[in-house]
Amino acid sequence: MISFEIDLVRALYVGATILFILTLGGLSHQESSRKGNMYGMIGMTVAIIATLFGPYVTKNYHLIVVLMATGAVVGIFHARKVQMTQMPELVAILHSLVGLAAVLVGYVNFLDETISLTGVEKTIHSIEIYIGIFIGAITFSGSIIAFGKLSGKMSGNPLILPARHYLNLIIVLVIIYLGYMFTVDPQISNAIYPLGLMTLLALVFGIHLVMAIGGADMPVVVSMLNSYSGWAASATGFMLSNDLLIVVGALVGSSGAILSYIMCRAMNRSFISVIAGGFGTDSAPVATSVSEQGEVTSINSDELTDLLLTSKKVMIIPGYGMAVSQAQHTVNEIVKLLKKKNVDVEFAIHPVAGRMPGHMNVLLAEAKVPYDIVYEMDEINDDFDNVDVSIIIGANDIVNPSALEDPNSPIAGMPVLECWKGKTTVVLKRGMATGYAGVQNPLFFKDNTRMLFGDAKKTMDEVLGNLQSA
Repeated sequence: MISFEIDLVRALYVGATILFILTLGGLSHQESSRKGNMYGMIGMTVAIIATLFGPYVTKNYHLIVVLMATGAVVGIFHARKVQMTQMPELVAILHSLVGLAAVLVGYVNFLDETISLTGVEKTIHSIEIYIGIFIGAITFSGSIIAFGKLSGKMSGNPLILPARHYLNLIIVLVIIYLGYMFTVDPQISNAIYPLGLMTLLALVFGIHLVMAIGGADMPVVVSMLNSYSGWAASATGFMLSNDLLIVVGALVGSSGAILSYIMCRAMNRSFISVIAGGFGTDSAPVATSVSEQGEVTSINSDELTDLLLTSKKVMIIPGYGMAVSQAQHTVNEIVKLLKKKNVDVEFAIHPVAGRMPGHMNVLLAEAKVPYDIVYEMDEINDDFDNVDVSIIIGANDIVNPSALEDPNSPIAGMPVLECWKGKTTVVLKRGMATGYAGVQNPLFFKDNTRMLFGDAKKTMDEVLGNLQSA
């Protein structure tokens, strides 16, 4: 009977794994993302049922049900309450929970006296516990710092400590030595000390790692922590001899690593350089005042309406400012009206626009913007010569020409949307403040750029009203 239950659980785990793979495939395209999410929910349901009714869970069902119900209530409450602008910090804090779970499971596994292993098996199991707790602790503390930066509760500026790279190296070497002490001492009463000290050092390491990363690199941090959480789950799977956790953790970890690579490539940076500090941390940029850059030309919503009505092709470039102002729905209504007036309208999305990978794509999908007019940077950058009006809504660093024109700029080499090549660029901003990278944008002072100051939602509402009455 037990053998049958084990085989059934394994079969269900294989089914859940296939569903998770289909989830990743579905999430790779906007058109199939709903199906991808559905596959993921079904796969997780199958995995939970298989685990609960498998041969390894034999008691405390009431406690498990209570905890699951509590988690479900908290999750549903926050899912219904959270705004799209808060999605990056929500993702970060959820990553921290995965890390914390890995740490707790590791300690429970370490303290479990019913596990009787000897020799090589015990050494391997100890290494699994040590690595799982190490990755989990870094993920936990690093994700909390990322949450603080993304939510604005902490400054987005990098914290640069003296000799910080040597400090990180020393911490890593000490953790390796503690790992040796942990694995060679079989006594729980003795091994708990190096394990506890390593946990504290890993927490400090995670905090320092993310604190030293600048605001412009936060999309990479989000995907990096996503990868860490996957590897932490995979390490937990090894500790518990759970094949599904191992496979799913590896899927999440590898996909997060690939996404981090894509984000770094989009910014023309290496992953190591991001971890080592972030934009502007190698050398402090020279602050340039607005007066030194030149003068800006401002317009109002009526003038923007006239520009749109006389255009043949319009490009909209959204940024985090659009998310904050919740202007995406109004923008979609404007797009519909312009299309009725035979104006070609498209969206250009930079890979690191917003505070996390794909943030702008999700925001536009929420507003029901058609997928076929939303293009990635590589697909659309060569088309700006044919654009009459480019509207920048709350974006800054991703349209900064100094990335291409100024080799001394902190963001030098970062691929950007080259909107200034179009006929006219209109930038919607509240003021002349710098972007998340803290770098002034010469785009604002170009002859073919017009600044439209104010709240993006209010401005777009005015433009929509003008178009409706035109």
